[in-house]
Amino acid sequence: MQALNFPKFSFRFKNSENKISIFDVIRKKFVILQPEEWVRQHCVAYLIEHKGYPTSLINVEKELTVNGLKKRYDIVVFNPDGSIFLMVECKADKIKIDQTTFDQIARYNLALNAEFLMVTNGINHYYCQMDFKNECYNFLKDIPHYNLQ
Repeated sequence: MQALNFPKFSFRFKNSENKISIFDVIRKKFVILQPEEWVRQHCVAYLIEHKGYPTSLINVEKELTVNGLKKRYDIVVFNPDGSIFLMVECKADKIKIDQTTFDQIARYNLALNAEFLMVTNGINHYYCQMDFKNECYNFLKDIPHYNLQ
């Protein structure tokens, strides 16, 4: 797999029927290692090991309904009160992050109302804080560390 623009992490792998799987600490199971999954697992590890987010507040690959259509988000981090603090959209490293990607996460956020957004392809990372009053997002240099208020 491609080296990504994240710190080095240790992952558990297994090979079954010539398919490599990676252990997802959030879903507590091995999942087939695809390029987007490689980015997702790095991002989860980054949130836990470098930003201090508790695994109990992180959710991965769950279904949501947007305009009557079933979609799946990549990563969501909840606040202790159940509201959504951060939503992350992961793309494979070969996928260019463009306006379409931001439009996608913005549509998802209509349903979720996350305070912060992150878009990554493992190489380029973009961070935003929502400004719900002015219906826009403001780009940030990074997402905040976990801080229990």
